[in-house]
Amino acid sequence: MKKYFFLFIALGLFSVSNAQQRVSGVELPEQLNLNEQKLLYNGGGVREKLWIDLYVAALYLQEKSSDTKQILTSNKPMSVRLHIVSKLITSKKMIDAVEEGFKNSTNGNTASIRKRIDSFIEFFKEEIVKGDEFDLLYIPGKGTIAYKNGVKKGEIAGLDFKAALFGIWLSNKAADDDLKEKMLGK
Repeated sequence: MKKYFFLFIALGLFSVSNAQQRVSGVELPEQLNLNEQKLLYNGGGVREKLWIDLYVAALYLQEKSSDTKQILTSNKPMSVRLHIVSKLITSKKMIDAVEEGFKNSTNGNTASIRKRIDSFIEFFKEEIVKGDEFDLLYIPGKGTIAYKNGVKKGEIAGLDFKAALFGIWLSNKAADDDLKEKMLGK
């Protein structure tokens, strides 16, 4: 009987450790291997609006960090993964949210990256459905590579663009403060 009790406890502990990587029904891997980049899970959470879960976002870095400024200015590989969990997310709503996010993360100073924002927004013009997954991978010297459901959509050059993009979730005017804290592993 003791043997089964300990087995039950061990399985319970295993489930708890796995549950830490499960957010709103989405399994978040401990590490990503994208474009030959090995990145570690830093943190993740849910973007909510009016108590409705819209998407799960996770931050992946080479080394765990909760230093927002260092993450935004770092010229190291990193990624944000977005997993759509609501049927309410449409292409138009995502584009509007991204536009607002860039405006907020740059304090309205988007002129220097405007053409790149417009190019980036093209990646969201295709229909978006519940279950879609976007990976936004930054590679030094190359730029930000966007993937939808594992298919490369395009690249946008520049560390300044990466800082503005990741600032959507991590800046002082983040899309969701609770999500920001969770992505930072807090």
